[in-house]
Amino acid sequence: MSGTWQLQEAKNKLIEVVEATLTDGPQVITRRGTETAIVLSCADYRKLLLTQKKLSDFFKESPLVGMELDLTLDAGPDRGELVL
Repeated sequence: MSGTWQLQEAKNKLIEVVEATLTDGPQVITRRGTETAIVLSCADYRKLLLTQKKLSDFFKESPLVGMELDLTLDAGPDRGELVL
C-alpha cells in the first residue's frame, strides 16, 4: 500500500518516507495538492528497468505487424495558423 506525503512533511520526515517505501511500497509526494514525485525502493526501480523494452521491439511485437495501414495525409481543410 503506497502512502501520500505533502512535500513539506516529506522533507521533515525523510527517514519515515524511506522506511515506508521499503515496507509499504512506493510513496507519493504532493505539492500544493498535485502529485509531483514518487519515492521508489532500489529493488522496485530495478524491476522497472528490467521490464523495459526497446521501442523497436515493441513495434516488432505489435498485433498490427503485417496489417496494411492507410498512411496518406488528410487533404481536408487547412486548420489555419497556429498562434502561440
